[in-house]
Amino acid sequence: MTQHTPTVLWNDSADPIELAQAMRWGCVGATCNPVIAYSTIKKNPAIWVPRIREIAERLPTAGEAEIGWQAVKDMTVEAAAMLEDVFETYQGRNGRVSVQTDPRLHRDKAALVDQALEFHALAKNIIVKIPATKVGIAAMEEATYRGVSINATVSFTVPQAVAVGEAIERALVRREAEGLDVSTMGPVVTIMGGRLDDWLKKVVARDKLTIDPGYLEWAGVAALKRGYQVFTERGFRSRILSAAFRNHMQWSELIGGDLVVSPPFAWQQRFNASGIDPVARIDTPVDPRILAALEQIPDFVRAYEVDGMTTDEFEHYGSCSTTLRQFLAADADLDSLVRDIIVPAPLT
Repeated sequence: MTQHTPTVLWNDSADPIELAQAMRWGCVGATCNPVIAYSTIKKNPAIWVPRIREIAERLPTAGEAEIGWQAVKDMTVEAAAMLEDVFETYQGRNGRVSVQTDPRLHRDKAALVDQALEFHALAKNIIVKIPATKVGIAAMEEATYRGVSINATVSFTVPQAVAVGEAIERALVRREAEGLDVSTMGPVVTIMGGRLDDWLKKVVARDKLTIDPGYLEWAGVAALKRGYQVFTERGFRSRILSAAFRNHMQWSELIGGDLVVSPPFAWQQRFNASGIDPVARIDTPVDPRILAALEQIPDFVRAYEVDGMTTDEFEHYGSCSTTLRQFLAADADLDSLVRDIIVPAPLT
């Protein structure tokens, strides 16, 4: 895929061990989010416990959240260094590592922009994640205008992706009009296809709908294909990114598109061992029978049609609120992990 099509692979983690192996498989970027960052730190205590202690000693007045976020920033900078040569080769379009803004800031445009600028300054090949809500999209537009390459997150639907693509395009045009460089910026717009599938499965169970369960595995793929088609037709300079993998089709059905697939490391291992021929399938439409069945679910229609939702509705869509709550919980989990390190419970 990475050698014979324009589709590129980014690793869905900034874990240096996983990223190093993924790069040997052709990976040219990395993504991360609060859940992934917390999981990486938790599963590597031999590395991160002493590092968090060192951060706490270096920042003697810092609270748990500041110490935890410093660990995330350190992880990001190290991953960025690993990808720097790739970044130069692709002139900024790839070779980037994502770092996500603090989900606790999701209601505050100015705070999101300020943190995006802070993260942007960590390394030349940073790409910053901001949620694709009404507030987040406004923040993405402003941050893009100010030179930050953006990766939209908490994004599951075609209307969200299109709204972000339009906002980024407006910001790029504004920069160009003022003589500011956009040549090495590399914005991407995530559609978390598997999380759309997850939500629709809950809706089907809640509403007691009868539908072939295999068809529900195609909802995210359909949204990704539709989003890619719209981006291509409208000439957006941002690229679609496929994330939140639940099945191989969220990779195999997108091959051939000028887009990013960002599976977790374990999914890359499965894909490499699958025997699936990585041929171009991006222009192969989803079976009309599957689409017709999915269109019986109102929440699929809202996710699939370009005008299926307004920006005011994005944050209330099921996948969005579910995921945002998970990201907020991961922040709390990281705080708790740091607390256990710097204020260990007494022996009893």
